[in-house]
Amino acid sequence: MVARVFMSIGRALAGVVTPIYLALVGFGAVELSVYVLVVAGASALLSTAIGTVSDRIGRRAFLVVVPLFTAVAGVLFAVTTSHAILFLAGAIGSFGRGAGAGAGTIGPYQPAESAYVTERVEPRHRNAVFGRLTFSSSVGATIGGLLALLVPTSRIHAGAAIGVFRVAFLVITAVSVAAGLIALALHEERRPRLAGHHLRPRFPQRSRWLLYRLWVTNTLNGAAIGMFGPFITYWFYRRFGVGPAEVGVLFAVINVATMASSLSAAAWARRWGLVRTVSVVRVLQSLLIIPMVLSPNFTLAGSWFLVRMLVQRIGLPLRQSYVVGLADENERASVTALSNLPSQVAMSISPLLTGYLFAEADLLIPFEIAAVLQMANALTFWGFFRHHPPEEESASRVAAPIEPEPTD
Repeated sequence: MVARVFMSIGRALAGVVTPIYLALVGFGAVELSVYVLVVAGASALLSTAIGTVSDRIGRRAFLVVVPLFTAVAGVLFAVTTSHAILFLAGAIGSFGRGAGAGAGTIGPYQPAESAYVTERVEPRHRNAVFGRLTFSSSVGATIGGLLALLVPTSRIHAGAAIGVFRVAFLVITAVSVAAGLIALALHEERRPRLAGHHLRPRFPQRSRWLLYRLWVTNTLNGAAIGMFGPFITYWFYRRFGVGPAEVGVLFAVINVATMASSLSAAAWARRWGLVRTVSVVRVLQSLLIIPMVLSPNFTLAGSWFLVRMLVQRIGLPLRQSYVVGLADENERASVTALSNLPSQVAMSISPLLTGYLFAEADLLIPFEIAAVLQMANALTFWGFFRHHPPEEESASRVAAPIEPEPTD
């Protein structure tokens, strides 16, 4: 949880400052979309490799090393404005893709982390533990959002951008190094060495049914997120003329307000059932995009975004918990990584359409398309998984006492 806090500080701060910094150093809407594509593609490859290999050799090494990649990216952003180097740094560190409002995203080592956690908790506690991890991300993201105050709110001249933003990028480097060092204290039993091809990734066999269904639902969700997720900061900047400080404070407020949502996720799952809860949450997320983008000012748009994030934080840990809980115990990281691969591919491609629409049409259409895609995701998730409750729900049904039949 402590490592999560540190990593989320860096992710949130990068999500606020990176899109505006790139715009200031000459990235247009289309080039920013290409940047998102490159970073998302590199992250997808890393995530898939880490997930499949960690099922064979263990998880801990990736929790130590991958945050250091982000630290390297922070250093490169702090010392150069070369577009080619910024593209390379973004790919190495999966740098600056997020919206900065937490959401529990910590980078491409997340499949290994999810599997590591699942192996150490009982199924009945898994939803609550993932909720606490998302809560930790919210704490870190709150701090990261407030650290955006390091960047002035006034209009910044392009030539001065690197000097103004340097401190923020060095802070990202520092907290990323801290996250990697903290992971050194984690303990993991040595896995038995398999005969031959020890590092070769394996396609999950026992969990194929789950993986195929997740590919469909995650592709729809990935396309939706790719249409607007990486552009939230840029959209606020373009639509309302706000700078990093205003956006950072908004994201900090959102993270404070949504902490309780993460912790309440397990309770909602117990009351409604996990699959139903995730499906309802996704429907609401889809609908709440529309009033946000139609808002006439930054305050109202930010308020709708806050409501949407309150809802989103309920579903996020439950979905993560569901995937690793239903997967075979020897294929958890592989399923987590491979299930997200189509989503990451979609998130890589759909920003190109957003960039084109921003440049040639307007700032609203990409968000409206994203709302439709996320609604389709909610409906397919419910259709595919409503008859596949997680282990803890199945066990509780079996264990429930049978009421005796009434007698005369």
